[in-house]
Amino acid sequence: MHRRSLLALTALATPAFGQTSYPDRAITMATGFAPGGSTDIAARLLSDRLGPALGPSGRVVVENRAGASGVIASEWLKRQTPDGYTLMLVESSSHALIPHALRGGTRYDPIGDFAHVAVVATGPLVLIAAPDFPARSAAEVVERLRAGPHDTLPYSSSGVGSLPHFAGEMVAVSLDRGGRFSHVPYRSGGLMVESIARNETQWGVAVLASAAAQVRDNRVRGIAVTGTERFSAFPELPTLAESGLPGFDLANWFAVIAPKDTPAPVIARLNAAINEALTQPQLRERLTIAGYAPWSTGNTPADARAFFVRESEKYRQVVERTGVRLEQ
Repeated sequence: MHRRSLLALTALATPAFGQTSYPDRAITMATGFAPGGSTDIAARLLSDRLGPALGPSGRVVVENRAGASGVIASEWLKRQTPDGYTLMLVESSSHALIPHALRGGTRYDPIGDFAHVAVVATGPLVLIAAPDFPARSAAEVVERLRAGPHDTLPYSSSGVGSLPHFAGEMVAVSLDRGGRFSHVPYRSGGLMVESIARNETQWGVAVLASAAAQVRDNRVRGIAVTGTERFSAFPELPTLAESGLPGFDLANWFAVIAPKDTPAPVIARLNAAINEALTQPQLRERLTIAGYAPWSTGNTPADARAFFVRESEKYRQVVERTGVRLEQ
């Protein structure tokens, strides 16, 4: 038989990598945050559904690699073998905000150093206030922040360089009050929300998923969300844009990435499985209750990359406008 015929038969007999042989062992889904936080919750909700969507051998294990708001885990992912068995659920801090805010930048390029698999969900942040805050409605709170003395209105965040930190600074800039508020950083979103519940700090902007339970229980007062429209799980909360800060639009988001040069068929398989998982009513409901809006628009790998490009530019402008820079 001619060599060309043998090659043709071999190609027909051998399944394309990533189509039928992948996955044949557990997949690691890394996160850059500790267990129990908003990113960890999203990763576990997705992983529970992603494994079955990948077929009989599909199993996804969440691995927490906390540190530096996801920067350490992102550096680690860049070094991993591009075989589709190591992924990461990333968020807006590590892959849109911090690369612009960190002096000298990060040791990874959020666009060029990874394969972008799919966007998973977005979620607004929420401005919350202490039980004793001396204003009630969203518009009243905004005006109180605009007019009140700086030293009487300290705000808290989930840490220096976090998205809530920059959101608090964006509130100050948007108020056009000619000064900043005192910033009290905590080690996590949970600790930050607790500080407000105890009236240790007066207000802050939290990832909605970190504050949803306390807002529902009235331990802190939900004031307004940061997106362009109200969030379905909290329709009573207006947007900041409605409340006196026109154009205010910040959101947390989650997306799945892989090391650069992961084979295209594997990326396509993962993308299809994530999109299938996101159609399941139970996953969508659980994400919404947790404070996330499941992604429902174009979501090919090319769409995901374009999303990263847009968000990178958006948060470059946030960093430029606030003037906040982070040290290595």
